[in-house]
Amino acid sequence: MSWLVALILLPLVGALVVAGLRNNDRAATLTALGVSVAELLLVVPTWLAYDPGGDRIQLATSVDWIPALGVHLSFGVDGIALVMIAVIALLVPVVIGALNSTDRLPEGRSAGGFLSLILLQQALTIAVFAATDVFLFYVLFEIMLVPMYFLIGFYGGPKRQYAAVKFFLYSFLGGLIMLASAIGAYSLAVDELGEGTFDWATLVSVVSDAPLQTQIWLFLGFFLAFAIKAPLVPFHTWLPDAAGQAPIAVTVLLVGVLDKVGTFGFLRYSLPMFPDASVELAPMVLVLAVLGVIYGSILAAGQQDMKRFVAYVSIAHFGFIALGIFAFTPQATVGSATYMLNHSLATGMLILVIGIVAARGGSTRISDYGGMFKLTPILGGMLLLAGMSTLSLPGTNSFISEFLVLLGAFDSRPVYAIIATVGLVLAAAYVLWLYQRIMTGPVRGAALVDVSDGPLPPDGGSTVGSGDGGTATAVAPEKTETTTRKAIRDLSGKEIAVLAPLVVLIVGLGFFPQPVLDTVTPSVEATLQAVQER
Repeated sequence: MSWLVALILLPLVGALVVAGLRNNDRAATLTALGVSVAELLLVVPTWLAYDPGGDRIQLATSVDWIPALGVHLSFGVDGIALVMIAVIALLVPVVIGALNSTDRLPEGRSAGGFLSLILLQQALTIAVFAATDVFLFYVLFEIMLVPMYFLIGFYGGPKRQYAAVKFFLYSFLGGLIMLASAIGAYSLAVDELGEGTFDWATLVSVVSDAPLQTQIWLFLGFFLAFAIKAPLVPFHTWLPDAAGQAPIAVTVLLVGVLDKVGTFGFLRYSLPMFPDASVELAPMVLVLAVLGVIYGSILAAGQQDMKRFVAYVSIAHFGFIALGIFAFTPQATVGSATYMLNHSLATGMLILVIGIVAARGGSTRISDYGGMFKLTPILGGMLLLAGMSTLSLPGTNSFISEFLVLLGAFDSRPVYAIIATVGLVLAAAYVLWLYQRIMTGPVRGAALVDVSDGPLPPDGGSTVGSGDGGTATAVAPEKTETTTRKAIRDLSGKEIAVLAPLVVLIVGLGFFPQPVLDTVTPSVEATLQAVQER
């Protein structure tokens, strides 16, 4: 059995086991945590078995699935896919470990059902990143929507059904359009080779030589599916609703990993298979990218809900990633590939910390908080670190990615790079604004203090003489208010331990990003080769 198959099967089997523990929440949580930690440990030999200087696709395995159509259960990874598999392997045990601190499941819902869906989502997402058969990729692209639909629709907020349906319909429709383009690529293979195939490497060699107009039509089918998933403006509207209604653990996986399937798809499918169309339509994509940077930043600054704030921040960041991919320079594309990892770490930590804040205060409204640092200094420090990584402060993991994107984009697309740079200023504004509103100043806000009317005198009022011997006049008392700080506790040792891996990676990759750069760079160079030859 290959390492990739083991990485897919372990959480899949774990999901079945945990689903059988619906009547024992503690056993279900411990089992799910054990499976997710074992999955993370399994990534280590997988990473070591990968040779960055070797073939583009490694650790490959393939089994016939539908031989008549040339469809196989084929899996393999390049450096970009390997990094994303490692990210989801890290985030799942983190969100499970933080579950009691961030989420309260709705009445009547069990931890076993919730965690089994989390593990199923992990297995399907890893399989999507590892798939090397285009039809298999499409099937997994659609199937992985199912557990996320139930995670949002069963365990989310008051508008969870609306958010879940909107998320599902947007992505499902995009997938169907991608299927039409995949069938078109299959037909080209039949014409060229005499037999159909969905093998990724074969389709790359066949479709990349197709006429420009054919490539454009096929490119648009894949692009729409990936632009919805990413999401790029104007295909983004499902994300704020889904992120705003999903539980914190689910939001981490949705924004941190699931959305990366879209940008990963640009690198794995759009550029290698349709190089001429990618070059021809790059200006359109770049306009959407910089629009997303500015639009997402402005909307983030205007949000009153912390979870929707993170959603719009992510829309801005996905604009940076798309800018780097379609700038077609090695520096920019390497920046985008590493940005996918670093955004997952920074945003994952930001969402978890916001979840802990909301769980402490019972609200996700920013205006319900103020001066919380006085009550929870360690939690305040964690929010500051996550915020600094989000705005790509030098010394944090995101800095090198954003720097490479802008540096590489300026070489080939200077106008777009200059416009996107405005997003850096806006990022500093909205992140510092969030931190200031929640953590600084006097302790205030409905989530942190109780406000009550002061006591009235025993007779319910007071009597004041007329001063001239006349009749006394009754005067109503002035109402007074008293404020009492709520008992808000700081991070516990367990919560610090859960966040510690993210802290280590955010700081560690900020000063030493070379291991990740060495892993993704050969795959990026192979991806750009076909485009640069045009």
